[in-house]
Amino acid sequence: MSANAEIQMPAAEAREAEKLAALKRTKFYATSALCVCLAVLVAARLLQSRWPWLGFVAAFAEAATIGGIADWYAVVALFRRPLGLPIPHTAIIPENQARIADNLGRFIEVNFLAPAPVKDKLEEVDFAALVADWLSDPERAADLAAFVARLAPQTLTAIEQSGLKDFAARRFVEQVDKVPVAPLAAGLLAAVTAEGRHQKLLDELTGALAKTFSDEKTLESLREKIRAELPSLFNLFRADAYLLKKIVASAATFLDDVKGDPDHPLRREFDRFVEGFVERLRNSPDYAERAEKLKHDLLARPELRSLGAELWGGVRAIIEKDLAAPRSAIRTHLAGMFVSVGRHLASDPDIRADMNKGFVVSLAAFVESQKSGVSGFIADQVKRWDLAQLTRLIELNIGRDLQYIRFNGMLIGGLAGLVLYGAERLLLAN
Repeated sequence: MSANAEIQMPAAEAREAEKLAALKRTKFYATSALCVCLAVLVAARLLQSRWPWLGFVAAFAEAATIGGIADWYAVVALFRRPLGLPIPHTAIIPENQARIADNLGRFIEVNFLAPAPVKDKLEEVDFAALVADWLSDPERAADLAAFVARLAPQTLTAIEQSGLKDFAARRFVEQVDKVPVAPLAAGLLAAVTAEGRHQKLLDELTGALAKTFSDEKTLESLREKIRAELPSLFNLFRADAYLLKKIVASAATFLDDVKGDPDHPLRREFDRFVEGFVERLRNSPDYAERAEKLKHDLLARPELRSLGAELWGGVRAIIEKDLAAPRSAIRTHLAGMFVSVGRHLASDPDIRADMNKGFVVSLAAFVESQKSGVSGFIADQVKRWDLAQLTRLIELNIGRDLQYIRFNGMLIGGLAGLVLYGAERLLLAN
C-alpha cells in the first residue's frame, strides 16, 4: 500500500467518525425536544384548570408532540422498521435495494450519459492542448520514447511472425517488376551525362589501362602473343621486345594525352557513344526487351530473396543494438520528435481544433456504446452492497438533514395546533 493511500484511509475514517458524531448529536437534540414537548403537554394539562391560558400551551405541545412522533416514524421508516415492528412500507431503502439500484442506473444513463450533455461536456475540454503540453515536456517525451523503444523488439518479432515482412518483399518485387527498366536507366544515364560526370568513368578506365601496361605479368603475356605472331627470324633479333616496348610507349602516351586533354577526340567519341546508348535505351524496343529480360532473370534468382532476409536481419540487429545502448540514438531522436510534435501542435490552433473534434466524436461514440453497460455496472454494484452498510452510508450522509425534519415537524405541528385551538376557542365563545 502506498504512503498516499495510508494517509487517505485515516482521513476518510476521521471524516466518517465526524459525520457519525454529528448525526448522534442531532438525534439526541431532536429526541430531547420531543421529550420536552411531551413534558410541557403533561404539565400544561395538569395546571390548565388553575391557569386557563395554559390551554394554548397544551395545544401547542400536544400538536408538536404528535408532529415530532410522526416525523420520527417517517425518518426511521426510511432506514429500518420502527421499534422493530413488521409494519408494512417501512425499512424502505433496504427493502427496495434492487429497485433503487436499477432506477439509479437508468437515471444516470438517461440524464448524465445522454448524447447531447456528453458532447457538450467533452467540447469544454481542450484535449489537443493537453496532448501538446504533455509531449512538449522533454522528460515526458523521453519516457514515451523509452516506452516505444521497449516495444520495438516485440514489434519486430510480430512483423516477422505475421508474415508482413514476406508480404512486403513480394509487393516490392511485384512493383519493381512493373517498372520499365530501359526508360528508367536512360533517365538516370541522361542525368549523369548532363553534367559530364560520365567523363570520370573514362578517366578511371584510362587509369586502369595505364596500370595494366605497367604490370609485369601483363607485359610478359603480351610479349608471348607478339612472339607467337612474328616469324622465327625476327624473334632471333628480339623483335618481340622491341615491338612490345613501342606498343606500350605509344599506348601510355595516348592515355596521357586523353587524360590531360579535356577536348581530346576520344572524349568526344565517348560522349557520342554514351549519348547514342542512352537514346537506344529510351527508344529501342530491342534494348527495352533485353533490359526487361535481364530484370526478370535478376528478380527470379533465389539469391535476391535471401539478400532481402539478410538485409532485414541486419536492420533488426542494428535497431536492437542501438536500443540496448545507454545512449540510444533512436530513443534520442524519438524524444526530440515527440517534443517537436508537441510544440508544433501547441502553436497550430487549426490542427488542435481538428484533433479536438476527433476526440469528441470518438469519445462520445464510445460513451454512447458503453452507457448501458455503465448503468448496469452501477446497478449491479448497488445491489451487491451490504444492506447494513448501504443504510449506514445513506444515513451518515443525509441522516442529519432528515433529523431536522423532526424539528420542523414539531414546530409546524405546534403552530398548527395553536391555530386550531385558538379557532376552537373563538367558535365556542360565540
